[in-house]
Amino acid sequence: MTLQSDATATLTEPQIGIEFYQLLADKVLDGGSVTREEALAILEAPDAHVPAILAAGFQIRNRYFGRTVQLNFLMSAKSGLCPEDCHYCSQSKVSEAPVPKYNILKREELMKAAEQASAQGAKTYCLVISARGPNEREMAAVEQIVPEIKAKYDLDICACLGLLNQEQAERLKACGVDRVNHNLNTSETHYAEVCTTHTYADRIQTLKHVRAAGMEMCSGGIIGMDERPEDVVSMAMDLRELGVHSIPLNFLESIEGTPFQGKATLTPNKCLKALAMFRFVIPDRELRISGGREVHLRTLQPMGLYVANSMFVGDYLTTKGQPPEADRQMIEDLGFEVTTKVE
Repeated sequence: MTLQSDATATLTEPQIGIEFYQLLADKVLDGGSVTREEALAILEAPDAHVPAILAAGFQIRNRYFGRTVQLNFLMSAKSGLCPEDCHYCSQSKVSEAPVPKYNILKREELMKAAEQASAQGAKTYCLVISARGPNEREMAAVEQIVPEIKAKYDLDICACLGLLNQEQAERLKACGVDRVNHNLNTSETHYAEVCTTHTYADRIQTLKHVRAAGMEMCSGGIIGMDERPEDVVSMAMDLRELGVHSIPLNFLESIEGTPFQGKATLTPNKCLKALAMFRFVIPDRELRISGGREVHLRTLQPMGLYVANSMFVGDYLTTKGQPPEADRQMIEDLGFEVTTKVE
């Protein structure tokens, strides 16, 4: 392997050691881009290299985000009842998991959750519905509640409503939505193993509608779905090409009753290498440790924040997170600070 850089230094396969990651960080900090080959080397590095990978990755994180951590709060505004067959999801039509099923919540419940998000120091309130895409009633509910939330609380709004057309994206922009989440989840080549009721191209098109409407794109993926390291790298490269603003990286919780029950075979070090790879590939964008961090990072959760600069606080859609107080303590113990704005 050769480290491609404007500099004269190169690194070949027999020489790859912990110095590789510092050379790679220097390249990124000098304005260079990580190649597929270099990104793959991070994912396939020996576990003994993880401290060096995180040390180099932290320099990139520190350049763009300092020692700040952004908090995001998830609100499941509509649960279950989804016609899609995403194999990882407990709310899909092929899931037998016992999850709550309800249509979009009333205004009072959504406002109460916004108050909770604000009290927990969140920067972003993420309003999520389970659906292929929003119907007119759901669009109207979002258009009503978003201006109310923004008038009362200092929160950015991220809407995760499924597939969107251009008109819907423009309506979301007009009512005050700041960003839309629509995860790629995996690579294009692996996507059919994850979902068959829509395509990778459908997801890309939704993100393009969001971008054209002038909102920020939030998009990431899930690690642990039998993908190859090459698939994880391809997803990162596609996200970089799209120019996404925020990248949530999830670690599969193989929920009983879903097609992916019992599938995830992750270790804390594998999760850390994946987080670091995304920081090297997309150095200046929000990188969020998302679902499954408590299960798969376990006692190494704090180490993830040496490369990631964002996390969810509170619970996820159908699974529990650790108490917000524990998240706050973890951030404080690292010597980091919560911020409600990008530094």
